[in-house]
Amino acid sequence: MDLSKLDARLDALDADGYLIDADSTDADQYYLSGFDAPDPFLTLYDGSTHLLFVRSLEFGRAKRESRAASVERFTDYGYDDRLEADGRREAAHRTRAAFLDAYDVEAVAVPPRFPLQTADGLRKQGIEVVADAEQTVTAVRASKTDEEIDHVRAAQRANEAAMAAAEDLLGQAEIDGDRLLVDGEVLTSERLKEEIEVTLLRRGCALDETIVACGADAADPHDRGSGPLRPHEPIIIDIFPQDKTTKYHGDMTRTFCVGEPDEQVREWYDLTERAYREALAAVEPGATGADVHDAACDVYEDAGLPTLRDDPGTETGFIHSTGHGVGLDVHELPSVGPDGGELEPGHVITIEPGLYDPAVGGVRIEDLIVVTDDGYENLTDYPVSLVVE
Repeated sequence: MDLSKLDARLDALDADGYLIDADSTDADQYYLSGFDAPDPFLTLYDGSTHLLFVRSLEFGRAKRESRAASVERFTDYGYDDRLEADGRREAAHRTRAAFLDAYDVEAVAVPPRFPLQTADGLRKQGIEVVADAEQTVTAVRASKTDEEIDHVRAAQRANEAAMAAAEDLLGQAEIDGDRLLVDGEVLTSERLKEEIEVTLLRRGCALDETIVACGADAADPHDRGSGPLRPHEPIIIDIFPQDKTTKYHGDMTRTFCVGEPDEQVREWYDLTERAYREALAAVEPGATGADVHDAACDVYEDAGLPTLRDDPGTETGFIHSTGHGVGLDVHELPSVGPDGGELEPGHVITIEPGLYDPAVGGVRIEDLIVVTDDGYENLTDYPVSLVVE
């Protein structure tokens, strides 16, 4: 882990340390502390990492598992003695301040979403608290180590198995009028999601939500989809699992059709595949996320289809960015969109152009790649094909 950018940011803000108050579902907290806990705790970075817990519940495990130089508790800083005189809230503020004082920290930088009550309490104790508008820890996380890339790759292997299970179930479906039947039962979005989620669980991954959206549902890029799946219509399947051990995500989307898609859907799919390949070709160190996004937009606009670049108010066509970073969060830096900055080796990003219209449905193709010294490596090993055989 290279935290030199964080060190430089602390210097620029004239802060003695970086402070996070959150549980480990906050990716910055997990990254900086190296510890997984369901309740909020303090992480202080001052060149080394120090953890402070309200209770002793996680104390022993944190000493064993975290990457912190020190692990301490409220009780180590006089919290219990302050309770009767100060009350719980004031005692907590004074204890946090005592913890910072022990490391000669008089000013802290904090993430933009840092708890207001904690910030106010520290300020009342004379600690300067400044918001890090640049979200430096989030920015640092964007550049992955080889180990992190392996974690993402492993999550993507599980993702591919889940996508294959979903496609296999679609392949078993029989067309019965405007319905798809499997073993005499109507095939629904919910049934396909169940197959996906069970497959992921068996491979050590978890997923609270996935997207299996058909027809008009698929015209909204984030509609999870529900109800019966229909033949001859595009079905978007977007899977973004998290490995339960490493906490890193995979991400992949494919669009399938059981039966015969109409001419417009085929045209849209071919254009989206072309946009996806042009965007991939634009990825290299030094290119920007905006450059990659422009490559996808060019394909659609040359075909006369609307994009947000061409028409910021459009509600149909290509209505989202070309991609985003993936890691401890399924959506993180860097951006692969109009404001996307320079791509660097170690950035893990999606490439996912798509087209949407309630009258047609939607199509999207998404792969997960890592920027390398001379281009990119595709971390996704799954075919791109519309019609389910």
